[in-house]
Amino acid sequence: MIPFLDLKAQYSQIKPEIDAAVARVVSSGHFVLGPEVTAFEGRFADYCRTAHCRAVNSGTSALHLALLAAGVGPGDEVITVSMTFVATTAAILYSGARPVFVDVDPVTWTMHPGSIEAAITPRTKAILPVHLHGLMADMDPIMEIARRHGLVVIEDAAQAHGAEYRGRRAGSIGDLGCFSFYPGKNLGAFGEGGAVVTDRPELAGRVSLLRDWGQEAKYDHVIPGYNYRMDEIQSAILNVKMDYIERWTEARRSLAERYNALLSDLPLARPQPPRDARHVYHVYAVRLQRRDDALTLLRDAGIGAGIHYPVPVHLQRAYAELGYRAGDLPVTEMLANEFLSLPIYPEMRAEQAAEVVSTLRNAAACGPAKPSATRRSIHKAS
Repeated sequence: MIPFLDLKAQYSQIKPEIDAAVARVVSSGHFVLGPEVTAFEGRFADYCRTAHCRAVNSGTSALHLALLAAGVGPGDEVITVSMTFVATTAAILYSGARPVFVDVDPVTWTMHPGSIEAAITPRTKAILPVHLHGLMADMDPIMEIARRHGLVVIEDAAQAHGAEYRGRRAGSIGDLGCFSFYPGKNLGAFGEGGAVVTDRPELAGRVSLLRDWGQEAKYDHVIPGYNYRMDEIQSAILNVKMDYIERWTEARRSLAERYNALLSDLPLARPQPPRDARHVYHVYAVRLQRRDDALTLLRDAGIGAGIHYPVPVHLQRAYAELGYRAGDLPVTEMLANEFLSLPIYPEMRAEQAAEVVSTLRNAAACGPAKPSATRRSIHKAS
């Protein structure tokens, strides 16, 4: 039995530190936006190499507040991708704006910069690239387009803690970066949590107000706000885990290298990050044509596997009113039909990865994922 993710194994390794941190908060009697939150904000800002971090209660809240802080509102459009979790789209709609989807690159699976300019209209306010599976989008051309058109860039880095693009950390390139600390993330709380990072003090200040009912001081509400505060227990847990995130990240990267070597002779497409990127492998996904058959074989063998994501957002029934149809985003739809996510977590052993691949070999007849000529990759290895 190989689980897709083993959170119990991680907890068992750091149990004394976690238990002590939780007990410290309970004994303090201070449970919301206290010293643990402040300490975590400083540590995570340093980790992301940004000047400011504001902790909130979820990654969705982080996206929502980043959009509001950037001035996105009713009548605006935000360019993003459909190959993502629905929270990206939901946050745009929460702000009153309309998501405009562009296709992704067939090699990196992230926002294709060559698709952006055709989607810009007089109503476009922001670009929201998603760093998928732990690999950052091709940020330099995205930023160049945004600056030329006077647009805000908000990074959805919910899956990319510690990822790098040409030496720069996820969340540090755009105007704002948004993270999730959902338990399964590379840096996960024991419940919900999120953060917004930025180098711009006015945006950080705006997020601070918005997350805490618009208060400058207790009962002094200067703008309408939200109850999006992070609690002290989650911050205390994250402060413990900050001591381990690099060790865990390198363990993921080592397992990914192991997978790469073991899968090299199989008829499937593997992740191909550029040489100047640090992929942190929140998800290790491959592509194969008869994906569902392979998924069944793995699960029947007791191996946890999944799909990230089987139905892209533009084809979800919940967002039918946006007016997209099958065929509108051909690369995104191709990937949704071919993605297969294999188990990967820091506590996983190399021999378990070998067992996963051995089982996957039995599905070799499922056929390869054929390269698509629909888009040319701009985010090339160099």
